[in-house]
Amino acid sequence: MIDVKHVTKYYGSRESRFQVLREISFQIRDGSFTVILGASGSGKSTLLQIVSGLDRPDSGQIFYDGADITALDEAKLTRFRRDTVGFIFQQYYLLPGMDVRKNVKLGADLAGNKDFEDMIRAVGLGQKLHKYPSELSGGEQQRVSVARALAKKPKVLFLDEPTGALDEATGRQVLDYICKLQMEYGFTIVMVTHNQNIAEMADTVIRMNSGSIQELCTNTARKNAYEIGW
Repeated sequence: MIDVKHVTKYYGSRESRFQVLREISFQIRDGSFTVILGASGSGKSTLLQIVSGLDRPDSGQIFYDGADITALDEAKLTRFRRDTVGFIFQQYYLLPGMDVRKNVKLGADLAGNKDFEDMIRAVGLGQKLHKYPSELSGGEQQRVSVARALAKKPKVLFLDEPTGALDEATGRQVLDYICKLQMEYGFTIVMVTHNQNIAEMADTVIRMNSGSIQELCTNTARKNAYEIGW
């Protein structure tokens, strides 16, 4: 369980100081899929960074199974990120001088995972182990980033606009892979997106505006990646 309590965040200082997050509170169940929606500037990406431990709030607390990560020093917070969470972004952040296998191995080495090639096969790239990023399509590169994030066996997978740079067919394929892998491995998903249709795939949908939660709702019936609009 992730328990977010009264999280507030400011950027800037003095006259230029402005509030990005305003007393944000919610919970995320283990093994669930949560989508955070909002227009540009609504605070959704900042919220993702804080809940995942990439950034710190100015006030409030974030608990993982009862442990307050906002109380951790930098060394322990780094260890928490290494051991607990995985990240997938709109940009693929693959190393161009490394092939698929070596890019994914970077994530696997953080967890001492010797079976990381299974994850490459799970995202449909078993035949492209020795291809370099420049030899892959955008969708294939994003799938490498999915495999790299999951090769470290995270308990929670955070995604920031993972389909933003993909066309519809490729975006659906990547989302389908992620959801199938969640069913197999049982990790929790927290995704920021501007695509409201993707919210139909989630258990819980958080709608943000101007740094506040405007609505929090639960889907009684989740759709798959090929059933939603785009």
